[in-house]
Amino acid sequence: MSDLLRAPSEIKYADELDYLESVDTGPKPSTWRLSPKMIRTFVLGSERSDGLDRAVEQKWFGERSIVERAVVTLASDRGLLLIGDPGTGKSWLAELLAAAVCRNSTQVVQGTAGTTEDHIKYSWNVAQVIAKGQSRESLIPSPIMTAMETGTIGRFEELTRSTSDVQDALISILSEKYVSVPELKGPEGTVFAKPGFAVIATANSRDRGVNDLSSALQRRFNFVRIPVVTNKASEAEIVRFRTEELLRRHQLDLDVPPTLLDVLLRSFGDLRDAARQAASEDEKLGSALSTAEQIGVLEDAVLHSDFFGDRTLTARSLGSSLVGSLARRAPEDSAILTKYFTGVVGPRGRQEGGDWPEFHQAGLDALKALA
Repeated sequence: MSDLLRAPSEIKYADELDYLESVDTGPKPSTWRLSPKMIRTFVLGSERSDGLDRAVEQKWFGERSIVERAVVTLASDRGLLLIGDPGTGKSWLAELLAAAVCRNSTQVVQGTAGTTEDHIKYSWNVAQVIAKGQSRESLIPSPIMTAMETGTIGRFEELTRSTSDVQDALISILSEKYVSVPELKGPEGTVFAKPGFAVIATANSRDRGVNDLSSALQRRFNFVRIPVVTNKASEAEIVRFRTEELLRRHQLDLDVPPTLLDVLLRSFGDLRDAARQAASEDEKLGSALSTAEQIGVLEDAVLHSDFFGDRTLTARSLGSSLVGSLARRAPEDSAILTKYFTGVVGPRGRQEGGDWPEFHQAGLDALKALA
């Protein structure tokens, strides 16, 4: 795992999955590696009432009912569609579920305007076709087809960003559970799904109207909405969890003062409040101000402090990283952030002191450099 830039969950948490599988006595649907209750434990972490002799860390932070409904859907004949704003953890939850169910979360199709039907069905190895003709050996199965053949989970990221003809190709897969290969004759001309096959798709709620799902495709999915984290304690826990993970991944021995995490959390809270009160889109930052973007700001500041600082996260590096990460549109975002640092952070620094004055000055300096 050490030689992978980002290990998939089934590798990263292999020891934990092996342990859960060894003590799991619950009934398992089809070919699942873990029972539904143990999958919930893997995703949300263990509790004392679970009776396990070792702790299982929480990996996704959200409502228990969301995870339970997702697991129930995967055990049915319907697809699972996780829908929500950017940065709400849709893809992370999909990866964790796939890792827990079948120990393979890498069978993924990324939805874009350039995604074609071949990406979810099959294509051909041209060299082999020329040499030996079309055969099962020269066929290149898509990740979805591979999941069908192996009875595992196939994932489709950003479903609504792909075109309608690509989306429609999913309909027969989700309803009939097979893919026809007209170029091949006999039994090889049809690939049937094996027990355990399911599809987890994600969709960005901000992409509504880009490529809306047809009513036929909607009927084949159970929609599970992932809300934006509004509970400050929960968001703080997510940021702390990701910070510890970040430090481990980069092998950093760097001090992250809790007071600076509070500065980050409160700043994002302020900016979200301002966005809700804005009279027009021009008065809102281009950023979604998600928890994931908070973590991105923190990662930038931590790495800057380690590479160019004194191995301690400072308010100066945090203020500079926040501006660098959120000032995406010129001059709109710069104007919004200038108003925030001048009208909110400055007075708060004079009133509360602490890290706020340095954070205030760093933000203004970074904005000045962008001008």
